[in-house]
Amino acid sequence: MRKLKLQMQMTINGYVAGPNGENDWMTWNPDDEFLGFLNSLIDSSDTMLLGRKLATGGFINHWEDTAEKNPSHPFAKKIVDIPKVVFSKTLAQSTWNNTTLAKGNLAEEIAQLKSQSGKDILVFGGAGFVSSLIKEGLIDEYHLIINPTAMGNGMTIFNSLDGIQKFTPIDAKLYPGGKTVLSYKPKND
Repeated sequence: MRKLKLQMQMTINGYVAGPNGENDWMTWNPDDEFLGFLNSLIDSSDTMLLGRKLATGGFINHWEDTAEKNPSHPFAKKIVDIPKVVFSKTLAQSTWNNTTLAKGNLAEEIAQLKSQSGKDILVFGGAGFVSSLIKEGLIDEYHLIINPTAMGNGMTIFNSLDGIQKFTPIDAKLYPGGKTVLSYKPKND
């Protein structure tokens, strides 16, 4: 069965976006090792999941524009080429290339995607969508990219938990450009 992997950028104090979804807090000083990590996550997956707010907020358009203007970008073409599923209760149809909508029950839709043959499934966000996945216990691996920044207020992803969720560490790595990736899988005991 395919795994659902989360890749999420966050501050050292756990925010994944500013109060209004801003991402100006992210640091971008990519080094070859960090780009290799990002590429390995994308390469191990053949489907990407997004929430409606992230998709309509410009994520897909940004990467399509980047791939068109800068074909040598380290992973823009990969993000454009990977089939995407946008979860939405309000959109009537997808307006993006290589993208379908999922409008049903979240857990049922994810179970159906996981049961298909293929590589793993990568989740990019946004905050509300990821919070829903966490609340339902649907994420198999967490790859949290910690930026060397902090802010006083913003969006989080773990606030939907009703209790304590424990994790088993998979890996931890500090990259030369300043980001740290903490990788975990949920402990189900």
